[in-house]
Amino acid sequence: MYMKKITLSIFLISLIALSTPLASQCNSENFASACIPKLASGFNFLKSYKVDGEGGAKEKVEYSYVFTKGTQYMINLCASGTATDGIVVTIFDSGRNKVASSKINGQFISAIAYPCNATGIYYIQYTFDGAGGKCGGSALGFKR
Repeated sequence: MYMKKITLSIFLISLIALSTPLASQCNSENFASACIPKLASGFNFLKSYKVDGEGGAKEKVEYSYVFTKGTQYMINLCASGTATDGIVVTIFDSGRNKVASSKINGQFISAIAYPCNATGIYYIQYTFDGAGGKCGGSALGFKR
């Protein structure tokens, strides 16, 4: 009888533990999908990005994309909480020079537009400023 109670207790604790989502889980795919329809009018969707700082384990998340001269690109951010939840997106050119950022004069904006002046590889870097959830998503769009 004692062994049955222990077995039942372990089973119930395991069931509760497995059914409760971890606080540090990040559903960046949902945020990325939610960003797609939020691209400004006239911009065509190119790619979505997951932004998962793994609860603070990562200081940045970075992707690369080939931008084409004469094309305007837009990157927007989606996160829980207030607007960008402290996520900053910065675009660097192939020489790693910063060409655009979503943090301007200490203010966070949820989208940036960048008119590309030179074809090449650009780096899209997401960093985390503040105590936000370090979880979000982003969408890249273009127009000519």
